[in-house]
Amino acid sequence: MISTLLIVVVVLAIAFDYINGFHDAANSIATVVSTKVLTPFMAVLWAAIWNFAAYFYFTDHKVANTIAKTVLEEYITLEVIFAGLVAAISWNLFTWYYGIPSSSSHTLIGGFAGSGMAYAWFMGANPVTAVNQSAILKIASFIVLAPVIGMIISVIITLIIMNIAKKARPATAEKWFKVGQLISSAGLSFAHGGNDAQKVMGIIATALIAEQVIPDFEAMPAWVPLSCYAAIAAGTMSGGWKIVKTMGTKITKVTPLEGVAAETAGAATLGITEHFGIPVSTTHTITGSIIGVGVVKRVSAVRWGVTISLLWAWILTIPVSAILGGITLAVIHFIL
Repeated sequence: MISTLLIVVVVLAIAFDYINGFHDAANSIATVVSTKVLTPFMAVLWAAIWNFAAYFYFTDHKVANTIAKTVLEEYITLEVIFAGLVAAISWNLFTWYYGIPSSSSHTLIGGFAGSGMAYAWFMGANPVTAVNQSAILKIASFIVLAPVIGMIISVIITLIIMNIAKKARPATAEKWFKVGQLISSAGLSFAHGGNDAQKVMGIIATALIAEQVIPDFEAMPAWVPLSCYAAIAAGTMSGGWKIVKTMGTKITKVTPLEGVAAETAGAATLGITEHFGIPVSTTHTITGSIIGVGVVKRVSAVRWGVTISLLWAWILTIPVSAILGGITLAVIHFIL
């Protein structure tokens, strides 16, 4: 018998995936919009198509498996998952409203971990023992590593492109860079879909296991990945214009050449981390990549004040989401 709470959790998880889509739409389209290669509407449509296309390629679900193991099995209940999702949605909507490009991935991880720790505390156990500490450490380390890797790759790609194109006519080069940006933005959207949709898949699979609907992660039904990829694509179609402005114009001015480099670097970084099952932030990755193309011009081309503000949002996301998850679980505990 499927419980009402399980249905609520699944619906809430898919709703979070939709919110993730419009919150993170800027990651995929900010540079292609700021360089005027595509209109905002065409950009979100292009990104949504490639978000969903990832469904047919990313079938190993390594990232989803990592997310599912964030909280140890003995501390997972539907109430814990519900509280984590409420916390994640709350922080995502707050940061979206204020145009802060925070990580949807980290807010989900933080909310889930925080509610799991609160549950352990109510059970009389040490809260720290509720989470998979090696997984959390790996995820936390990539708050720094993902943007740094993205920045390094974007610097290398930018220098290679500049060297190849230095003898080309400016008008011809500009034309080819705009075509290249269509390809690179598609690649970034493809990698974004493959990385971020899996996180919600992991949460839904965990809920199904907790209710003994399925025996283990490998038995996840086909409707789970299909609905997750559809939800994130639909969310991307809804846009996220406040964050687009921050990502596309406030960090550094981006040309089509630099857009190709940043998006290619972001896609490459996400592809590498997905291969190893590491749930990284698309937001952090593309931000680092954009900073990289700015640094190639000159260090002063990057608006470091904006970057530092973003860094604070990155640092705070997991602990704030964890606190919100713990508070939500506490409210549920005392009500029930």
